[in-house]
Amino acid sequence: MSIIGESKKVLQFSEISNIEECNFHPVLQRFYGMGVSGLVRENLQNARDGKLIGNIEPVIVDIQTGFMNKSDIPGIEEIEEHILSLVGQSEYTREIIEHMKSCLDQERVRYISFEDKNTRGLSGAWNGQSNSSQDTFGVYAYSKGFHATEIDQELETVRGGSHGIGKIASNSASDLHLMYFANCDEHSNQHIGGTIQLVEHEYDGNFYRATGYFSDVEKLKNGRTKYVPFENTFHQIFKKDKRGLKIVIPFFREEFDNEVEIIKTVCDSFTVAILNGELVVNVNGNELRKDTLEKYVKNPKYYPTEVAKMKKEFTPLYVDTYLHAEPRPLVVSNGERNFHFNLYFTYNEEIPKGRMAIFRTVGMKIEDFKVDGHATKPFNAVLIGGLEEDAYLKSLEDESHTTIRNPKIKDPKLKASARKFIKNLANALAEIIEEKTREHNPTDGVMNTADLLYTVENQFKKELEKALGTVVINSGKKVIKSKVDAPINKKKKKQEDNDDKKRKHKKDNNKNKNGLKRKNVKNDTSDEMGPSKETFSINPNLVQRLIMQNREIIHFDFTNQEILKNVKSCDVSFRVVDGMGEEHNFVFEDNYDVITDTNTNQTYPLKSHTLKGVTIQNGIVNLKAQLKPAYNRALKFIYYVEV
Repeated sequence: MSIIGESKKVLQFSEISNIEECNFHPVLQRFYGMGVSGLVRENLQNARDGKLIGNIEPVIVDIQTGFMNKSDIPGIEEIEEHILSLVGQSEYTREIIEHMKSCLDQERVRYISFEDKNTRGLSGAWNGQSNSSQDTFGVYAYSKGFHATEIDQELETVRGGSHGIGKIASNSASDLHLMYFANCDEHSNQHIGGTIQLVEHEYDGNFYRATGYFSDVEKLKNGRTKYVPFENTFHQIFKKDKRGLKIVIPFFREEFDNEVEIIKTVCDSFTVAILNGELVVNVNGNELRKDTLEKYVKNPKYYPTEVAKMKKEFTPLYVDTYLHAEPRPLVVSNGERNFHFNLYFTYNEEIPKGRMAIFRTVGMKIEDFKVDGHATKPFNAVLIGGLEEDAYLKSLEDESHTTIRNPKIKDPKLKASARKFIKNLANALAEIIEEKTREHNPTDGVMNTADLLYTVENQFKKELEKALGTVVINSGKKVIKSKVDAPINKKKKKQEDNDDKKRKHKKDNNKNKNGLKRKNVKNDTSDEMGPSKETFSINPNLVQRLIMQNREIIHFDFTNQEILKNVKSCDVSFRVVDGMGEEHNFVFEDNYDVITDTNTNQTYPLKSHTLKGVTIQNGIVNLKAQLKPAYNRALKFIYYVEV
């Protein structure tokens, strides 16, 4: 394989005839929204999937953060040239590109690396871009939306990954959307690859696709070419001389650079894998392993230590439940077949919120499952199945592996069976919760209900008489007269029918398929909302939000919203959504120094919850905020537009 020379082209972009796509890859924004937890989860899952077959030793992952010299980054000169050539076609892309360019001024840059051990690494590097699913180096290096499959079906079933887009999580964690991976295979061959995610652009007189590959090019006999990797002769930070894979992300985002959150993500997502002795993770010298995990989850630096305060974070409870509760079988049907799980269950009156962690057999948590009507019951549970259960859960997961309620399931049959499975799972858990509630709250003694029943019977008679009327006959006896045969009040019935139609019409209007939903907003949602205004919640698909150092960019795309057609301005309300899905006021003056409409450069008063008169220009709203130092970058929002 080639070694880079001084003038050698090392960044490979495919040429195109003209620029058609002016936005960044949408998955970048999705993983950016997940923060550092999405990054850590994806890379640990990839390491677990790469475990050496037949090796009883745990997979070990070393996570390091630190500084490196910009000059030590492979191919940095050519990377700079491409970034400096970028031109943004919207306010949103211009902000990102300007931020990228400003980052190039740094000579010392932050980085994060993930190095795994007792893993297979990637195979077939010498084949380069072979398009074979068995050459895992080529799949990882040069393909998006595609993952290599295991020949052994059992190994493929227990894999965490399946969507083939998690690789972009590493790009999203870099201010330059830049990542590298160093590989050492079973023959001790050492290679390096990398990708950068830009926008389609013009450079040196040619047009190029958005994705660039750190790679060499080999000419084939038929006149075509293919990508092949470089041998790894680079700086020590990029060195990988033991079998396995090492991810290096330069220009590590400041908002991701949080050691406490990294450690918590490891604990939250891989509790069972660590407690089973299958995974060990080192984070800057903090070793998370089977015999140390409890020390971290019971440390107030990371989690609440009082059970009564565990309202949003449940990992300490899951650890106790998994370690000390006896598993019980739980059978759940999806209408076609039964799935058999082990349920670890704890009932404790001090627990403020009841949740069940659903784990795959790989030891990775999918979600904190909440049962409607029992979310505040004092229980905690952990659910784990076998291979068949793993395969089914995998078919239900979303691409970030964080829920089994995947809204993107297209197959009607799978969607229907998924709904039935989730409903039956909730019902089965509800029965256990109610059973345990009765056990812990038994009836105290026997109650004499004779007087109570007499009172209820007499009250019932009185209410019945009021409703139906009475007829007095001889001897003072009463006969209840039914109103069933009374003449129908046609006028009243017609009015009731009209009211039903209005209610149905109103319900149908609330179901807007284009992204905005008419909303009956709580009184405190907007402090200045006029009585004649209509309020719509904004679907997250219409929102792009980006935080860069001390700035936040918010972009609403209403171009396809019939409701806002010909509307030139609107009022926008912000609401913070907590971990329970409840909404709260967001006070601008506590979080922003200034907020600006970039379409008009107008600034807004900060002593409210609503921005009045925001410009809609060609269907687009662009806002820019200057953040205060104490601003919480992990906040989740729902936005309302009032017109």
